[in-house]
Amino acid sequence: MMDMFEDGPAPQGNQPEYTVSELSGAVKRVIEGEFGLVRVRGEVGRVSRPASGHLYFDLKDDRAVIAAISWKGQVARMQVRPEEGMEVVATGRMTTFPGQSKYQLIVDDLAPAGAGALMAMLERRKAALGAEGLFDPARKKPIPYLPRVIGVVTSPSGAVIRDILHRLRDRFPRHVLVWPVAVQGQDCAAQVAAAIRGFNALPEGGPIPRPDVLIVARGGGSLEDLWGFNEEVVVRAAAASRIPLISAVGHETDTTLIDHAADLRAPTPTAAAELAVPVRLELLATLDALAARLTRGVGQGVMLRRQRLRDLARALPRLEALLQTPRQRLDGCAMRLSAGLGLAVAQKHRAFDRLAGRMQPATLRAGLARQRDLLAARDERLGRAVLRRFEQRQDRLAHLAARLAPALGRMLGDAERKLGEGRLALVRLSGRLDSAPAQRLARLADRLEALDRTRVTLGYAETLKRGYAVVRGDGAVVTTRAGAERASALEIEFRDGRLALTRPARKARGEGEGGQGSLF
Repeated sequence: MMDMFEDGPAPQGNQPEYTVSELSGAVKRVIEGEFGLVRVRGEVGRVSRPASGHLYFDLKDDRAVIAAISWKGQVARMQVRPEEGMEVVATGRMTTFPGQSKYQLIVDDLAPAGAGALMAMLERRKAALGAEGLFDPARKKPIPYLPRVIGVVTSPSGAVIRDILHRLRDRFPRHVLVWPVAVQGQDCAAQVAAAIRGFNALPEGGPIPRPDVLIVARGGGSLEDLWGFNEEVVVRAAAASRIPLISAVGHETDTTLIDHAADLRAPTPTAAAELAVPVRLELLATLDALAARLTRGVGQGVMLRRQRLRDLARALPRLEALLQTPRQRLDGCAMRLSAGLGLAVAQKHRAFDRLAGRMQPATLRAGLARQRDLLAARDERLGRAVLRRFEQRQDRLAHLAARLAPALGRMLGDAERKLGEGRLALVRLSGRLDSAPAQRLARLADRLEALDRTRVTLGYAETLKRGYAVVRGDGAVVTTRAGAERASALEIEFRDGRLALTRPARKARGEGEGGQGSLF
């Protein structure tokens, strides 16, 4: 019998096999278990802020670089945002990114590495925002002298709001709207910027009165405590405010970036209230003084004008002297008017008499006769002119008709010629249409015959004639050695017929099960 079995593969060593994912997961567990929570100090390198809200940046020193990432929720809680070149201390946990076979630091919190780093970052931010023109004095708006409504952005529970309200009551009580915000911590910048934009969004004449001036206030503190007022979002909100804004952050020696973007800086929150409104008692005193000056000025002006009127009255002549000459002229004109009316009536009578003598019936009849003769002569001339014009138009029409007749004949001949050519073309197309189906059917029959010849040539029956055979096991074609081993009976097809083979019963000692043996 023919041998159909081969020896199996040689056994391998006892080293375990890992898939790529299993190995990456093992490395990830080792790194995260060894470095659960770490604090890393370094310089911020490349910073990327995609539209997803996540933050990607590098931490580096003079010899190494670590990729760092902060998710969107962690970025929102950060008090300080990383900027390139800034030295920071990052707190987070180490992990791996299997997709790129690298390790990275997931940063939960970020803090500057000392006050020097904060000041350096503050100066860089100040220079960048100043270059955009946000601190330009030309864009600052004047503070209204006496605002009706004052908006205050500060903490509602601190002493700052009480100092501002107390100072406003002492100087000039006004309607005050307080927008409560956090003045320290990670939520400070976002809340202050939202408060400034919220006050600006109030409509004129709405249910909530729109402030005429805004005060952003906070008490004193360290540079870290006041850092929220150095954030870019707060500076841009203050610069974009359409309502005049007074900044009163910290004490007189404290300076933040909102002070440069505001329309007016106050050294303290109390001073901001003093800059926002004048002193009411001083205004009343000034008003009383101005009213007294006005009364004295009006009285003195009336006295001066009365004296001037009396001086001018003495220089005027008497009324009788002014009317004497006009009265004489009026009397002379009245006397001349009577004589002039009589003379004018006489002249009109003489002119009427002359005209009445000329208006006799005979004269009128003679004028009518002349007009009638003139009208008859013009009627005769008009009839001759119309007849002559009609004859000219008739001759013109006959001439045009004579010219048009040959052209019309040529047009009819061309139309008949084109109609004949169209009939011939239609006959040719009809003949082509009748023969087209038969030609198409003949071409398809030839192609079908060629495909059938190709099918017969490439069929497996022709392959069997070249010395090949088809092996079937249990009614199916067998193409592998393993399939032949599993079959209970084999059938081999040659070019001249089929040969059936039956597997003999296995020996009692179990040969043929995995070793080398014979089949059939």
